[in-house]
Amino acid sequence: MGDEIAHTHFTAADFAAFEERLVNETRLLGQWFEERRFSDRGPMCGLEIEAWLIDAAAQPAPVNQQFLQQLDNPMMVPELARFNVELNVQPRHLQENAFALLFDDLHQTWETAQTAAAELDARLVMCGILPTVTQSHLTLANMSDQKRYRALNEQVLRLRDGKPLVLDIHGQEHLRALHEDVMLESAATSLQLHLQVDQSQAVRYYNAAQIVSAPMVAACSNSPYLFGRDLWDETRVPLFEQSVEVGGFAGASRGPVRRVSFGTGYAKESLFECFVENLEHFPVLLPMSFSESDDQMRHLRLHNGTIWRWNRPLLGFDDDGVPHLRIEHRVLPAGPTLIDSIANAAFFYGLVHALANSTAAPEYQLQFATARDNFYAAARGGLDAHITWLDGRKRGAQGLLLDQLIPQAGYGLELLGVDAAQRDHYLGIIRARVANACSGSSWQRAFVARHGGDMQRLTEAYFQRQQSGVPVHEWDT
Repeated sequence: MGDEIAHTHFTAADFAAFEERLVNETRLLGQWFEERRFSDRGPMCGLEIEAWLIDAAAQPAPVNQQFLQQLDNPMMVPELARFNVELNVQPRHLQENAFALLFDDLHQTWETAQTAAAELDARLVMCGILPTVTQSHLTLANMSDQKRYRALNEQVLRLRDGKPLVLDIHGQEHLRALHEDVMLESAATSLQLHLQVDQSQAVRYYNAAQIVSAPMVAACSNSPYLFGRDLWDETRVPLFEQSVEVGGFAGASRGPVRRVSFGTGYAKESLFECFVENLEHFPVLLPMSFSESDDQMRHLRLHNGTIWRWNRPLLGFDDDGVPHLRIEHRVLPAGPTLIDSIANAAFFYGLVHALANSTAAPEYQLQFATARDNFYAAARGGLDAHITWLDGRKRGAQGLLLDQLIPQAGYGLELLGVDAAQRDHYLGIIRARVANACSGSSWQRAFVARHGGDMQRLTEAYFQRQQSGVPVHEWDT
């Protein structure tokens, strides 16, 4: 989905041509899996952070085109809405001082970006859902200029026979709203973690990423409010799933196979199974024609980019052209701070590495349906959720994290060769956050409980504390 496209209107011939190329590329990808053609340079890590541009009144500021021109940095790109941008960092080998390097890269880009925003009388803020965003902000007039976004909107509505999207979220409060386009999606911003892995271990890592999604969301939630309503601890999850609500073939727009979902099961033999599922179960959304040969996988990669599993397998290429496999962990919200973001990353990479390299494959100890139920329970309840873990016991997320999972993540980082000081520093942030029950979501709720439900005041207070750079568990209310 990151590639720009040439136009927004497509014919039946466009779809037929794209599908032919997609079939050919999927067949070729299957050969690559059989021949074990993929890079063995993993594990490597990388991340993307989506951020909001806001104005002096803490409202969304639709100026990303001017901002990006002012900044002139290829590591920042536009997102769906004119008030969203995405920050990227250079991938790093998961070893020694990887997290310090990631933080330094991110901090340098962030500081430069803040300066560029200030020159437009705007500010940058990382928050899973901006408390001040309203439905009136989420209009096609505020869609970024890229053709791919307008084409995506047209095709989603085509598959829905023009029916509006229905947002219906039961949480602490209830929110029901109708929306005429995909701009609802732009209300959810994420921290997306990438993990490049060897083919021989890809299945284990992919399944482990699904299993750890629940404790990751419980420890890192930062999106309690949408349109002024107190909903889930991580309201991004139902918001994103309902904002692009399109199913699979045969008119199954309300069927069990969803374009945004936790997935349909663990991988069994290889990640190729996911790409086969893409071909067999999801109609093409953006039938662009690319001139490159099949071994560039342009059509397959574009199609995969329009299917948003919370843990998504990706196909990429190393600098020397060798194909590689990555897992994109999409469950985490943006924010609250840069240091919290790197701590979240360290926790994920350590925990998933420990599980993927355990003697007993964790997917044989926890049914997929239970992992999925855990995920939604954690998104709804955060640290108060109850999670069934590998031993079959159902425990409170807070206790499970403190007693077992944070130490396990430390062991995983040790196996990776991450410096002891960095392990202690970043996992110490996670431990303190969980022990104090002070995630981004719980801080926002505590602020509202103390000061009332003024979303502008909440956003200003959040922004000022984010600017301090201290992790969220040290914020006052």
